[in-house]
Amino acid sequence: MGFVHLHAHTEWSLLDGSNKVREYVKRVKELGMNAAAITDHGVMYGVIDFYEACQAEGINPILGCEVYVAPGSRFDRELSGGDDRYYHLILLAENNQGYENLSKIVSHSFTEGYYYKPRVDMDLLRQYHEGLIASSACLAGEVARDIVRGDIAAAEKAALKYNDCFGQGNFYLELQDHGYEDQRRVNTALLEMSRKLGIPLIATNDCHYTYAEDAAAHDVLLCIQTGKKLSDEDRMRYPGGQFYVKSGEEMAGLFSYAPEAIENTQKIADRCHVTIEFGKTKLPRFDVPEGYDSWTYLNSLCEKGMAERYPDDAAQGGRVRKRLEYELGVIRKMGYVDYFLIVWDYINYAREHGPAVDPPRGRSSPTAFISRISTR
Repeated sequence: MGFVHLHAHTEWSLLDGSNKVREYVKRVKELGMNAAAITDHGVMYGVIDFYEACQAEGINPILGCEVYVAPGSRFDRELSGGDDRYYHLILLAENNQGYENLSKIVSHSFTEGYYYKPRVDMDLLRQYHEGLIASSACLAGEVARDIVRGDIAAAEKAALKYNDCFGQGNFYLELQDHGYEDQRRVNTALLEMSRKLGIPLIATNDCHYTYAEDAAAHDVLLCIQTGKKLSDEDRMRYPGGQFYVKSGEEMAGLFSYAPEAIENTQKIADRCHVTIEFGKTKLPRFDVPEGYDSWTYLNSLCEKGMAERYPDDAAQGGRVRKRLEYELGVIRKMGYVDYFLIVWDYINYAREHGPAVDPPRGRSSPTAFISRISTR
């Protein structure tokens, strides 16, 4: 029976996770696993390091994030407080489309939904659900919180909401057991919910550090995060020392009553394949006026700027024109035409609307030269 960790926080869950990316990947390989996930809190900072580390070790990288879901709109800052300010949800990229959508979701969570945490909402999840696999996360997930409150009807409603959003077979109810009574209550309810609603199960360990003996160091990290002392009684802590990268045998023993939850982790891992292409420049496309493409529009801007600034260049030997043709040739050869139009656009906007604009670095660089010619 295969098992794969699908809920893991690395050093990029800042001051909360202490799994060093490379150490974490080496550990799952030592344990005989063929895949591993990264699901840092609200961010994807560690995805590239993780992907490269997995590639080096022959491990299938599952790229994900534990996002924060607003109870209403991500734009609403006053909807609720306390624990109901947001819920946790695990998102995993099944393919490249899912990876692109996950990146968009996380970006919007910062630019539009930030309120204590970078938050998403159901509208955003529905818009970018394609290629994603989701699970109900930990005790901070919406389904688990409703169960702990004793509101099974609300928990079922929440589970069906996510199942409808991601599609049957793309949303899982997540079992966890770190020795807490609330988790046992939640797991009992999730087993019944899975049978009743037809939503499959997975079992995870909320990995925040790599080895069991790392628990004490992780506790210090939490104190740094919260500004507390180890001796403080009323502080955030992960008691029990069970938040490490457990073996498949340990996980199978914990969830012997739900072997399908273990098997499903491997099935999900076998579905997840994201390919990141390195060494190729990827830039946004600049929308140009009708009748132009990016190259001809950049040339037209430069020609206009040159005629205004250097009307006597031809009579003086064409030194500026030769330089312009050389710089434009370099820009085109390197594939940076749209990049220069984007830079021109915001510099030109700033100059027309008042904000001060500092000249680009490198007085002889193409950026500086084109900027001097084509902006006003």
